[in-house]
Amino acid sequence: MNKLTCAIIDDEPLARALLESYVKKTSILELKGEYNNASSAIHNLTTDPVNLVFLDIQMPDMNGIQFSRMLPSQTRVIFTTAFSEYAVDGYRINALDYLKKPINYSEFMESVNKAIKWFMCQEGRTPGRNNVINQEDTCDFFYVKSDYKMVRVRFDEILYIEGLKDYLKIYLENNEQPLMTLLSMKTMESRLPSPRFMRIHRSYIVQMSKVTNINKTLISIGDIQLPISDGYRDDVQKFVNQHSL
Repeated sequence: MNKLTCAIIDDEPLARALLESYVKKTSILELKGEYNNASSAIHNLTTDPVNLVFLDIQMPDMNGIQFSRMLPSQTRVIFTTAFSEYAVDGYRINALDYLKKPINYSEFMESVNKAIKWFMCQEGRTPGRNNVINQEDTCDFFYVKSDYKMVRVRFDEILYIEGLKDYLKIYLENNEQPLMTLLSMKTMESRLPSPRFMRIHRSYIVQMSKVTNINKTLISIGDIQLPISDGYRDDVQKFVNQHSL
């Protein structure tokens, strides 16, 4: 795969220098910028997005959590902080990973491997040993926080996902009750491989291989019927055309 572009944002000079040294000796990464506060980074990282941001949480003016919500959806975040209580906030906004200072190179590489794996999954590719160091060669699951624990969800188990304000319901095969998790539809959509998963409505994402029937206004998964909204109808039709004989 191509190099992952990245940026570092931290108000501590020594922390920035350490992360920069780690990036420079990691061949898969390309450093596009380092910043001592979020305000100085916002213009560059929204007009010319990078793949990955190593982002300190506790900074003056604008903290890392606030800043992360302003980044483009294709940019993934790895939080860095000295305070472990921020880990829950990191999961709440669905950060790719969370590193507690002081950070050693081994921990840094574990996070980079997660990033490699995520971006390769988005490309529909399976990471190999040449790309990922000490990382399981899988691209088929993710973790969400539900009922005060992190639950592993396999892609092939998902039927569909329903958005309810700040929460999602993830409906799984062989599960009577959906998983409830505090995430946005935008965040979930950005983490799921396309076109395997398709947004058909502002409130629904569907795994297309589970669909049994499609018409102009409805998608059926067995006995379940979900609406197709006007804004997504062309995308659904394009998918159908590509998979029709």
